[in-house]
Amino acid sequence: MAADVRLLVAALTAWATVAATLGLTPVARAGGAVGALAGAATMLVVVHRDGGGSTRTGGGRRSLRDLAGRVPLLRTGLGTSRRAGMRGRSVSGLAGLVLGVTGLTLAGSAAHGAVRLASPLDELSAQRATATVSGTVAADPVRIASTRPGGATVLVPLAVEHVRGRGAESAASATVLVAGDDRWAGVRWHEGVTVTGRLSPPNSSADKEVATMRPGGGPGVVRSPGAVVRGAERVRVGLSDAVSGQPPDARGLLPALVVGDTSRTPTDLTDAMRVTGMTHLSAVSGSNVAVVLVMVLWLCRQVGLAARWRPLVGLVGVAGFVVLARPEPSVLRAAVMGSVGLIGILTVRRAAGLPVLACAVVVLLLVDPWLARSYGFVLSTLATLGLLLFVRPWGDAIDRCLPERLSGLGQVLAIPAAAQLVCAPVIVLLQGSVSVVGVVANLLAAPFVGPATIAGVATALLGVGAPPAAQVVGWMGGVPTLVIARVARVGAAVPGGTAPWPDGAFGAVLLGLLTIGLVLTGRWWFALLLRRPRTAFAAGVLALSAAVPTRALTWPPPAWVVVACDVGQGDAIVLRTGASSAVLVDAGPDPPLVDRCLDALGVRRLDAIVLTHFHADHVDGLPGALDGRAVGQILVSPIADPQFQATEVSTWAGRRRIPIVPVWAGDELAFGTMTAHVWWPARRIASGSVPNNASVVMSVEDDGLRALMLGDVEHEAAHQVLLGLRRSAGEDDPSAAHEASALSFDVVKVAHHGSANIDEGLYGGLSAPVALVSVGADNDYGHPAASTMDLLRRRGMAVWRTDLRGTVAVTHRGRVTAVTSTR
Repeated sequence: MAADVRLLVAALTAWATVAATLGLTPVARAGGAVGALAGAATMLVVVHRDGGGSTRTGGGRRSLRDLAGRVPLLRTGLGTSRRAGMRGRSVSGLAGLVLGVTGLTLAGSAAHGAVRLASPLDELSAQRATATVSGTVAADPVRIASTRPGGATVLVPLAVEHVRGRGAESAASATVLVAGDDRWAGVRWHEGVTVTGRLSPPNSSADKEVATMRPGGGPGVVRSPGAVVRGAERVRVGLSDAVSGQPPDARGLLPALVVGDTSRTPTDLTDAMRVTGMTHLSAVSGSNVAVVLVMVLWLCRQVGLAARWRPLVGLVGVAGFVVLARPEPSVLRAAVMGSVGLIGILTVRRAAGLPVLACAVVVLLLVDPWLARSYGFVLSTLATLGLLLFVRPWGDAIDRCLPERLSGLGQVLAIPAAAQLVCAPVIVLLQGSVSVVGVVANLLAAPFVGPATIAGVATALLGVGAPPAAQVVGWMGGVPTLVIARVARVGAAVPGGTAPWPDGAFGAVLLGLLTIGLVLTGRWWFALLLRRPRTAFAAGVLALSAAVPTRALTWPPPAWVVVACDVGQGDAIVLRTGASSAVLVDAGPDPPLVDRCLDALGVRRLDAIVLTHFHADHVDGLPGALDGRAVGQILVSPIADPQFQATEVSTWAGRRRIPIVPVWAGDELAFGTMTAHVWWPARRIASGSVPNNASVVMSVEDDGLRALMLGDVEHEAAHQVLLGLRRSAGEDDPSAAHEASALSFDVVKVAHHGSANIDEGLYGGLSAPVALVSVGADNDYGHPAASTMDLLRRRGMAVWRTDLRGTVAVTHRGRVTAVTSTR
């Protein structure tokens, strides 16, 4: 059946235009809307004059059918669907439709922008004034770890209704992002609060928030959430309580799968699902909505409800699910896209799918134009588009190749493949890699998503009035959830499961072009496979052999001297001192990760463990480093802060009777073939982070390679290190050669995971071809900072990051220094 893509083309054009103009003033956007609508009216006149069937080109008429026949993209892939859908329509008509929809969405964007700036909040934030605002909590608080004094930051979007500042007060309709302390972690969604704090402008004029506020205190609650919200909260709490006795993966993932509550999902499980492309399962997505809708429609059929009433009941069911999961923009988007995708797959009128999707995009942009720049909106739309375009034909093609008893399995297999294919270019922008195991992992998890979601919804409802029954039903959802978690963990551990790919716009465009090429030529490749199976098999084996990583067989490189272990958000640097011995600088946050890294390097003895300071991301992995290895001594910073971690280190060392020795600036160390000089700490620095600025900083030399280990020093201590290095060159000697020698290294371990809190003079004075950044993927600190990375590159350093490269090894032979990694 014909698929009309005209409205989809118009919607995508409008979407791109809204995204590009969000940073403009409302007046400029309104002007663009007027121009687009005027252009649309002009095109309508042209269509009416030409009879609506063709457009004049030169001296004659050319139908769109002829144009489609000349353009491969219009006749291949969608093929006859696009030609049939646009048959008899003129280019002028399409242009008028595009301009009309674009003008409409621009007008909506301008209206939202005008309302956003109608209050004095914009002016007050530009003046960085102190103001008192009252409003409604628009989303659940998000706790972001922070290195600033005072600990974590709690982000709360506040829909402001009233503002008072600089001697004036007025009504308002805008969003302010409150960045408070832990006192804000307890506010509830849709609660009315009042707060006083200092306003500042947002990061970009295109942001939805008109200002950011640093409150002077906690929230003042002035209004409780409504009855519906309280009821939904009670259901959510019932679900959480019902699964509290289940294993960590189940009690964290099931509420995330059902209502988007990720507060108890283990961090390592979240990372595993990100690597395997399964993050859409740990939040409310279109697939969740589709499962709920299918369940409601099935119940309607079982009770014999008339067909004409089923859509209405389905909409009521989806609305109830939205209330349960919170009608935030992401949930509303999931509800719309999930309903559209299910309609497109199940309906007999397949041609209706694309126009319905286009209408959904336009409506969502009119309701919330800031969705235009949301990665989640892009992924939802692309996934729905993939379902509409490819699931039916791909599923039918797969079914033709399967035994009759397995008929119908094709669509089940086609759904994750289609979604993964169309979303891959955008995912590259987010993580700079391509998941090789993503399709397989989603295929394996797909059969368990429906049962887990249905059982989870039932558990949530039972949790309100029958907690014992909810616990029993909760296990029916917990078991398939455990399987999903296991699939994610196993998939994330597969060697070569993610393939490196150019990041940024270039990588996304490149993968997008390859994807389009695969779709357009896929049928030809499949036919070639059938004609010459032996040749295709040989080519496949050759490609697989070339793609399989050899690191498992060749790791570690034989001449390694320095290795930065991939231990997530933390440090664990291994310095070789012998054939099976080493010095470990920090132990990372996770015992199994550092243990695994040392095992892979063949380290059976640690001459010393240097704990630069006592933060958890440097010392909590110590039991893993001690496990099964002889350890000579533990060298620590003399500043025992934080005290809790310092006590933990003493306990772990005491159990193994390992001596703990504090080191100071000026100490000389020697272990096997390695020598080291300690440059810091020389004293306690009270400003900034006391533990970070107490980090042990040392330069090491081994087999002719010189490395500088900077711990987590911040600006204050880093500057003292710079002064010490310069003094070692002889500050009274005017010769630049001496200072250059003192500041010249082969490797620099960048301080504090690439934080922006640096001393530019230190990095500006250093000379080193290799910079190692030990950092966790997608961490909450914003590490590494773009400004620090730019500075290192300007200094001519090749930056190797463990979040992108995995474990990184520096080798040294003669005068040749080389770097290799596990990714």
